[in-house]
Amino acid sequence: MARPTHVAFVSLGCAKNLVDSEKMLGQLAEAGCTITNDEDRADVIVVNTCGFLDASRAEAIGEISDAVAKKRSGRVKRVVVAGCLVQRDQERLHAEVSGIDALVGVNNRDDIVLAVLGGGKPRRKGKPDLYLSDYHAFTQLDTGRLRLTPRHYAYLRISEGCDQKCTFCTIPSIRGPMHSKPPQVVLAEARELAADGAVEISLIGQDTTSYGADIGDDGGLAGLLRHLNGAAGVQWLRLMYVYPSVFTDAMIDAIAECDRVVKYIDIPLQHIHDRVLKSMHRRITRAETEALLRKLRERIPGVTIRTTLIAGFPGETEEEFGALVDFIRAFRFDALGVFPYSLEPETPAGRMKEQIPDAVKQSRVERLMRAQQEVAFARADEWLGRRFDVLIDGRDAQGRVIARHAGQAPGVDSVTLVDGCDAPAGRFIEVRCGGREGYDLTAVPTSVALPVL
Repeated sequence: MARPTHVAFVSLGCAKNLVDSEKMLGQLAEAGCTITNDEDRADVIVVNTCGFLDASRAEAIGEISDAVAKKRSGRVKRVVVAGCLVQRDQERLHAEVSGIDALVGVNNRDDIVLAVLGGGKPRRKGKPDLYLSDYHAFTQLDTGRLRLTPRHYAYLRISEGCDQKCTFCTIPSIRGPMHSKPPQVVLAEARELAADGAVEISLIGQDTTSYGADIGDDGGLAGLLRHLNGAAGVQWLRLMYVYPSVFTDAMIDAIAECDRVVKYIDIPLQHIHDRVLKSMHRRITRAETEALLRKLRERIPGVTIRTTLIAGFPGETEEEFGALVDFIRAFRFDALGVFPYSLEPETPAGRMKEQIPDAVKQSRVERLMRAQQEVAFARADEWLGRRFDVLIDGRDAQGRVIARHAGQAPGVDSVTLVDGCDAPAGRFIEVRCGGREGYDLTAVPTSVALPVL
């Protein structure tokens, strides 16, 4: 080539997809491509898609259409689409958006260089180059990534796929069954991220609590946390996406006892009513859920608990929804997200009768979030006057430091806004809370005196 191929990269979806994007960017850079954030100067635009929900699919179609429009009107020579939407719906995708040059499925991530440079794969007549295969053993390593997160924090995927078979979820059909990375591989990746400047690592997987079961690792998640706590070389280890029905006492003990594992649990519950839980195939009852939540608060002092819920699942009655509202008011989650049920036709829930109108689903989302807002504001007020450590992420438009305490995960939770601080991103400092702005806390370094009221 007369010059390197300039590649613009659009990464959509969850943190697991972000890791795929970072790995593909690393492979492209290693192949001699120049990465640019200016799509108008790119030779190739890659869109790594999410295909989990209808809303994410619509977002992906919009980004792909924009990329194809740039190809038709200017310098861009190729448009490559990768990720979950390709794995799930490649033929429909090609039919819906003409002008795509290559499609790369989630199991073919390592073919991204061939897809971008246009070599090594014969073009199907009238269709994009296709790099797609069925699920295979999870052997793709996530080393050598060109990270999109700030240097001081990173995501580390410990497993791929899921065996839970929730009736609303498309992940098993896209990402395959549960498959864990061996502990030594996870530890090596953690050390690489630490050497690259990460002081906080979030452990991710579709179902982190089932880690190790598929590879005969008797230590499981608890053992992995203890290994990482002693050898990862970072200050904060954060656990995301735990599945409630397989949350063991050994896992709770490991979180409580490991000093570098932050006392933060992201546990998507989806619902609380027994009939709805059974219809979702969540493998847990309300009584078991409440017992687990009580145990977490009793045995992990100061724990932050975040959850996500689904509103408007097929057949959800007003009474069942009301039980969910009452539950979140009573338990007082530290953080909570709500999704309207997304009808995915290929799932068991998508074929259920009594689908709920979109207007009703959206109304229920808003009612849940209003109830949680009352809880969140009250819990934020409880921080007033407290001293705690935060990790600095950067600055806002007003020049205030944006930071997070251990109970605030990057990208999904509120933040702590710090005045009177000139420390750089990636630094830990102690602050004192002086109030809140909406969901966010406000604070000053403990070295700065608070004004007398």
